[in-house]
Amino acid sequence: MKKVIAITGPTASGKTSLSIKIAKKINLEIINCDSLQMYQKYDIGTAKITLEEAQGIKHHLLDFLAPGTNYSIYHFQKDARKKIEETSLPLFVGGSGLYLKSALFDYELTPKSLFLPPTSLPAIENMIDFIKQKDPQLIANLDLKNPRRILSAYQDLLAGTLRSQKNKKHNPLYSSLIFYLDIDRQILKKRVILRLEQMLKQGFIEEVNQIQTHFPNANFNIIGYREIKALLKGKITLDQAKTLIIQKTMQYAKRQKTWFKNQIKPIILDALSPDLEKTTICLINDF
Repeated sequence: MKKVIAITGPTASGKTSLSIKIAKKINLEIINCDSLQMYQKYDIGTAKITLEEAQGIKHHLLDFLAPGTNYSIYHFQKDARKKIEETSLPLFVGGSGLYLKSALFDYELTPKSLFLPPTSLPAIENMIDFIKQKDPQLIANLDLKNPRRILSAYQDLLAGTLRSQKNKKHNPLYSSLIFYLDIDRQILKKRVILRLEQMLKQGFIEEVNQIQTHFPNANFNIIGYREIKALLKGKITLDQAKTLIIQKTMQYAKRQKTWFKNQIKPIILDALSPDLEKTTICLINDF
């Protein structure tokens, strides 16, 4: 099995800094695993690594998509696996857990967004009838009051996938060493507050304004961007935007930790340990 390393953790936990130190010492190439940092223009609000911070370390799947580009987890899975094969020892860095798991485990994904444009979709009732015919076992457990669930099931069936027969156990495709940087919640909150203030000083508000001006169909349903857009529309004040961003970021960090511990079962590292770099390198050398 090919070896793959990953550094994950919540925002402001020090993933980027550690990854550069490790990559320089062990001669690794980094594969971005932050679903937002793949997009151009989303720089300040995603804390995207700069050329100066990268210190010459090669990064893949970073800053390569125009805002509004239709790029799903399906596309990432294909691209990430290709990069794994092209790289001697790849290092994934980012907190998008589903993206990481889709690349490293034997998920079978389908390009749902490529099937039919919204205007060509049948009525919900017709989708339900189609599901009943193709996968009767599924219909008993499907929330028929949730159009998104119905659409998702319908598109799966168009791709020839029977959800009711899916194997829920996903096996690893690679020999993976996955680290999760854990950090005290109160310290993390202080870091999140400090980072937000730095982002605002760097021009986060103007960044959001430029994206919505030049790419009106771009995704703004993102923590930080959503609140700043509401601020620009006059719906909330700056203080309210800050409060919401901090609140939503901390809630997301809590969900992230639970998800990674249950789904990935990574090696938990203390993000504040003075021996963090040394410990990580030792574990990689023994890998």
